[in-house]
Amino acid sequence: MKAMVLKEITRIHDNKKPGRKGAIMTSHSPLEFTDLPVPTPGPKDILIKISACGVCHTELDQIEGRIRAPRLPIVPGHQPVGIVEKIGENVTSFKKGDRAGATWIYSSCGKCSFCTNELENLCYDFKATGSHADGGYAEYMVISENYALNIPVDLGDLNHVAPLMCSGTVGYRSLMLTGMKNGKTLGLYGFGSAHHLVIQMAEYLYPASKRFVFARNPKERKLALDLGADWVGDIDERPLEKTDCAIDTTPVWRPVAYALENLKRGGRLVMNLIRKENYDRKYLLKFDYEKHLWMEKEIKTVANITRKDGLTFIELAKKIEMKPKITAYPLEVANQALLDLKVGKTPGSKILTI
Repeated sequence: MKAMVLKEITRIHDNKKPGRKGAIMTSHSPLEFTDLPVPTPGPKDILIKISACGVCHTELDQIEGRIRAPRLPIVPGHQPVGIVEKIGENVTSFKKGDRAGATWIYSSCGKCSFCTNELENLCYDFKATGSHADGGYAEYMVISENYALNIPVDLGDLNHVAPLMCSGTVGYRSLMLTGMKNGKTLGLYGFGSAHHLVIQMAEYLYPASKRFVFARNPKERKLALDLGADWVGDIDERPLEKTDCAIDTTPVWRPVAYALENLKRGGRLVMNLIRKENYDRKYLLKFDYEKHLWMEKEIKTVANITRKDGLTFIELAKKIEMKPKITAYPLEVANQALLDLKVGKTPGSKILTI
């Protein structure tokens, strides 16, 4: 099968020739297009023939070493959707020809106190799709039926379903963690793949609420307005009023300071990302306890997702008839998709068609 493979930690740049920064290779083509054997499903596994796979900022974190894949080489990609090609002998919830997808959660131990309380996202033995096990930047992948998602036909074409596997599911979890209520004001910092879906969820779930969007990219601000934002501005602009809660998806620290300053008393900021980059950590030194944190403001992080998040979100996406704005790339130009994601070339979600 054809696959895009990460073989070493690499800093992505847009120059024509690779170079070195310290001991880490820099390249505009960190993934290698290659042939691999088609994986064989185990007794409880399904083999998915992948139709599309979303491209996520977490892949940038993996490739550039902010999170280290437990093994290299690895096939990245944790938003794959496709058709079940083969099932293991003990599989009961899928049959050949079903539509199926995978999310960031590839497996967990199933026995610890987290797993038995529907918090397997916090399991010490949590394994991630495309990080601990080969993911969706390929023609095929295997995953346990217990961690795969059934994709209903009425959810739409698979190209538009792919971003829902992470941007949608983790976006849903971040929205739930804000404690948002109808009539409250929600702030969204960054307006990439996740937040252009979150704003649709918020409009449906909290119709009497205001939605403020903070984004550097003018194209993203325009998309936010098109999707019903009540106010848009740059990261450092002050909104019409303070927010009751907010979600930050940006890879840098500066927005955190503004998000906390713009929170009402008792407000909560949810940080929906796995890693922050380090180049602007100086903003942490500018935090003022009275201005940014006092009066019972909270910071909460999102760690992975649970299986229940995926199931609940899929039902919500059906009701909303959610349609991501997508830019599609063939699998073999995944490196270009990653570079475009890094520089913010187009708003919405990016997918690989396979």
